Amino acid sequence: MKTTDRITKLVLTRRPELGVRNVKRDIANTCSISYEAVRQWFAGDTENIKNENLVALAEGYDTTVDWLLSGKGEPPRKGAAKQEQDKQASAPSSAADAVRKMLEKHGKGLTAEARQRIVSAVEDDPQGEKESGFLIAANPVTKGDISIPQYDIRAAMGHGQVPAEYSEVIRNVVIREEVLREKGVTYTAAKALAMITGWGQSMEGTINDKDPVIVDRGVNEYQGEGVYVLTWHGDLLIKRLQRQDEDHVWLISDNRNYEKQSARVDDLTIHAKVLLVWNARKV
Repeated sequence: MKTTDRITKLVLTRRPELGVRNVKRDIANTCSISYEAVRQWFAGDTENIKNENLVALAEGYDTTVDWLLSGKGEPPRKGAAKQEQDKQASAPSSAADAVRKMLEKHGKGLTAEARQRIVSAVEDDPQGEKESGFLIAANPVTKGDISIPQYDIRAAMGHGQVPAEYSEVIRNVVIREEVLREKGVTYTAAKALAMITGWGQSMEGTINDKDPVIVDRGVNEYQGEGVYVLTWHGDLLIKRLQRQDEDHVWLISDNRNYEKQSARVDDLTIHAKVLLVWNARKV
């Protein structure tokens, strides 16, 4: 589906009483964009849809820039998605006493589902001896263990979220160094490792919605094809990057329902490289 087709679908979904004939005029009025600019989009000059106009469209009709660029199906409501996330983040979770107390104190940025995943992993493998290799850092870290801080940061794998600083640690997770070696994971330095949460469906199959992921903050530039945490036009994203040409890379969503997007290297800020998902899948 072309971008202009998605725009038309969005407007008529939000305001079905308009009719196709009035779409361009409604866009101009709703988003404070000149009618001539809108007319040029629909005449085939979609390359001139500026980023700020895409943001205005998303805000004006309550959806996401990501859907406007590459989404399929019905346009999601950005406001409703945020309300659902806030509702989940405040929901209680059942857990083993020790871990539950820790999460109640330090896990305010996690959803109930994410808390339950953490608790289940610890209940099933309290010493990190089975498949996961993870444990909650309730005791001092021993030789051969790496303590990884988990930050209250959510990187979107669909529409973007405003970048956050690595400021608030909600807990520490310990992973045995040998687990990383066995998985073939390399990193710049142990102190550069961090854990954040992925949100959305566009990386589904590799990273699922609300999966905690380990990232290497020592990687701040493109180092070949891989999954990165990056900022693009003000949004914090997790995307697979692949070289397109000297000045451009492809932003690839592993979920095939999303189309890849071309981005100028100069428009990207790479914050980290994704190394491992919570269940110890190497990315």
